[in-house]
Amino acid sequence: MLEISGLTWAATIGVIVALLAVDLVLAAWRPHRIGFREASLWSVFYILVAVGFGVWFMSTYGGGFGAEYFAGYIVEKSLSVDNLFVFVIIMTTFLVPEEHQHKVLTFGIVLALIMRGIFIAVGATLLSLFSFMFLLFGLLLIFTAVQLFRHRDEDPDVENNVVVKTARKLLPVTDDYVGGKIFTKVDGKRLATPLFVVLVAIGGVDLLFALDSIPAVFGVTEEPYIVFTANAFALLGLRALFFLVKGLLDRLVYLSAGLAVILAFIGVKLILHWAHVDISESVPEVPTPLSLIVIIAILVVVTVASLIKTRNDPAAKAHPGSLRGHRDEEKK
Repeated sequence: MLEISGLTWAATIGVIVALLAVDLVLAAWRPHRIGFREASLWSVFYILVAVGFGVWFMSTYGGGFGAEYFAGYIVEKSLSVDNLFVFVIIMTTFLVPEEHQHKVLTFGIVLALIMRGIFIAVGATLLSLFSFMFLLFGLLLIFTAVQLFRHRDEDPDVENNVVVKTARKLLPVTDDYVGGKIFTKVDGKRLATPLFVVLVAIGGVDLLFALDSIPAVFGVTEEPYIVFTANAFALLGLRALFFLVKGLLDRLVYLSAGLAVILAFIGVKLILHWAHVDISESVPEVPTPLSLIVIIAILVVVTVASLIKTRNDPAAKAHPGSLRGHRDEEKK
């Protein structure tokens, strides 16, 4: 059992909040188009911060917990790339000006951290009280994996999202972004701008990804501190990663299929753990080092295969995948 002092928790949260504050200040103080060089530097910085934390964590708490952190971080980072796909679709659908994309991404990251923090607390409590939650989490991940694989060549239907449609019905929306404001006044009437609708869409996406990613990382580790830090450091680099790989995302044609395999693998790992605890100790478990090797191997194969595919077929285009097919939505 990992024992983390209140001081360590406070210091960790303080570092994460400080990094978030830098993002917020930059987004509000100097809205501008993020270039490749700037995005590269920030991406390298956040990766070094995450790796540096992992090295400190491993040296302080042991190689076993360190392996769990790095496995969790890699899982969350890979899921974050799929999250970026959806962000790109939202930005494109609503024609968000480049100078305001930084603000939207920062909002998305902050909201994702809040939602995932809530789900981590709830998930950790449920797992500590009811061991059968490992079975439920495992089944949820396998269901998600099957749905994602079935609809791997589709994009989420942002315009017909229930939350977005409801926001547009309840509030009148201006035609332009009005300098990046969320609300504005026109002829004495308070109106929402398209940026508000974009933030609502981002919030809905954050909620869906939190529902998937938290059970996935709990499949790698049961420690709430590791789950939180793996999520936090993976999300902190999301803003810079968006601008760095925005043009490369279309080439990762097999990413959705690869993520489906990873989620299914972690789902099976959770079910085996439940069976080992509740049914018989003779049921084998998947050790964390093996999980780390499998996840890295899947991501390497997916990336190489995607690049080969797009080189041989330039017309091939990647999709983030959808948990519900558009045909299923049309039937409703």
